[in-house]
Amino acid sequence: MDIQHQFSLKKHNTFGIEAKAKQFVAIHTLEELKDILELKKSDKKFILGGGSNMLLTKDIDALVIHIDLKGKKIIKENEDFVWVESQAGENWHEFVLWTIDHNFGGLENMSLIPGNVGTTPVQNIGAYGTEIKDTFVSCEAIAVKDQVIKNFTKEECRFGYRESIFKNEAKDQYIITSVVFKLTKNNHKVNTSYGDIISELAKNNITNPSLKEVSNAVIAIRQSKLPDPKELGNSGSFFKNPILLKSEFEPIKQQFPEMKYYEISETEVKVPAGWLIEQAGFKGKRFGDAGVHKNQALVLVNYGNATGAEILQVSRNIQETILKKFGIHIEAEVNII
Repeated sequence: MDIQHQFSLKKHNTFGIEAKAKQFVAIHTLEELKDILELKKSDKKFILGGGSNMLLTKDIDALVIHIDLKGKKIIKENEDFVWVESQAGENWHEFVLWTIDHNFGGLENMSLIPGNVGTTPVQNIGAYGTEIKDTFVSCEAIAVKDQVIKNFTKEECRFGYRESIFKNEAKDQYIITSVVFKLTKNNHKVNTSYGDIISELAKNNITNPSLKEVSNAVIAIRQSKLPDPKELGNSGSFFKNPILLKSEFEPIKQQFPEMKYYEISETEVKVPAGWLIEQAGFKGKRFGDAGVHKNQALVLVNYGNATGAEILQVSRNIQETILKKFGIHIEAEVNII
């Protein structure tokens, strides 16, 4: 294991922010991970996956451990289902494409989400009507403190909307090393309920879509709306869609009758944060090298040399303006470091 000092993290975060790690090490095996945790017991540690869901606002005064564990395999199957295990360092989109190539269903709506497999349960990532929790079986994680391996079931992960135990009670205590998903082998239940997917499929005259056709539709939609981080630094959706009690929402809706919303339960509605940001006048706005994407107001971007602090300031301006205008607080989905 090669521990590097004052290591640039510019290529290790999708925002393309220049920040330094006090120390940096890439981990390729579970044994290496155990060794480094044992060796650096007293050091402050920062766990890095694909770098896709964070905004670096400063240098990291810690040992940055980059989880680069690779491998995927079928661990069991029956006539209808297959249980697939992926190591944490596998690229998420490549893993999704691999499942589709094997005709395993369940992850196709989450095509092209940036990041690695190991960080997907942390956020309970989701897109177009599906979330990780829908196919998640369990994940294996190592305790930072004593290197004990623990298996977390779906129930133990306490998944919520972009939430899990790893963002709350167990934050910074465990490193996810592998994840198991239960996927369909036949009788796939494709989810095409989102309007964008329906219209994308209709454009191609597809009425009974395969897994690959749903995935292709999602990829086309995401590419039309979202910038490629390799070309324009970003972290996908920067904000969560706010969830409000209907009793809170009613007076707001009366004041802004054109406001978009979705009922998610008998008592709650979800308001699209992108719509709020657009109505507040931020879509396509640029502030130096930091800005809001021209096609998707949910996405904050780095036009070249923005600092994390500059992007954070833009996000705070957006939050304050929306709170003032609509009385709604929108929360960052991205982890602010």
